[in-house]
Amino acid sequence: MPNASSWSASSPLLLLWEDSSGTRIFLSLLYAVLAISGTLSNVMVIYLVFSFKKLQTTSNAFIVNGCAADLSVCALWMPQEAVLGLLPPNSSSLRSPEYRLLRGGLLSLGLTVSLASHLLVAFNRYVLITKLPSVYQALYQRRHTGCMIGLSWALALLLVPLLPGLWTPGSAQQPPPRQTDGSSRYTALLLALAVLGQTALLLHCYLGIVRRVRGSAKRVSVLNFHLLHQLPFPAAPPPPRRAQRRLSSVSVLLLCCVFLLGTQPLVWVSLLGFFLRPAPPALQAASWLLLCSLSALTPLLYTWRSEEFRRAARSVLP
Repeated sequence: MPNASSWSASSPLLLLWEDSSGTRIFLSLLYAVLAISGTLSNVMVIYLVFSFKKLQTTSNAFIVNGCAADLSVCALWMPQEAVLGLLPPNSSSLRSPEYRLLRGGLLSLGLTVSLASHLLVAFNRYVLITKLPSVYQALYQRRHTGCMIGLSWALALLLVPLLPGLWTPGSAQQPPPRQTDGSSRYTALLLALAVLGQTALLLHCYLGIVRRVRGSAKRVSVLNFHLLHQLPFPAAPPPPRRAQRRLSSVSVLLLCCVFLLGTQPLVWVSLLGFFLRPAPPALQAASWLLLCSLSALTPLLYTWRSEEFRRAARSVLP
């Protein structure tokens, strides 16, 4: 039986070789919807941040970095998957190793930088809320912020050629190989452990914010920074009441739940394929779909509670 990594590598991620034409058309339409909505939302966030001075903050710099990475998935990779779903299974486009290499590179580059940006945003907000203002100002100088963003792309470019599991040669209309590829199995394991570690750090940051906000409203009111308005929950200068603190915690926990829903299925499917037995192909495809759909949801995750973003959007949209 093929493992999770070899299956994803030897066929388009969600276009399985035994799928009927109706299923392939449905997945193509789903890809098209995610591509259009994700591209528009990511471009809108980038445009608003560059157009309005009040939105040009350190926290939003990391958000824009994630939106730029998500455009690689939503604007470049997803439309190709939508078109491929409408092609016949024996199409030459599905067999070209160079084309598969390009698609795999776009996907791995976008997802790596996007996940790194999620962690950078979480750590930025954690330092802002839980540390002294002097510590925050020393850590997040403009030069340091630029280095963090540059390192996220450098790390992604370094990992792209090290992920052969994304573009192992194969054709979509043929079953995946029966031989177990050891390098692909270990690549899937390392990727799963990396995403699991990143998720643990992100949860530590946001749960630390929740504990600080719930335990000390006075601490939040003292930090009268303009960056507080970029948090996914309200942080007004007056000490929040109990209902407001409860709303803050729910907002952060909702963000964490959406992130977990998008990342963890693929992690545990990969771990299952490495240690026990491969998951069904449909489950593997669904886990990839959830991870890729996170690229379309990122702008909403970080802007839906920001009054500054809503005000800027209202001034631009008719």
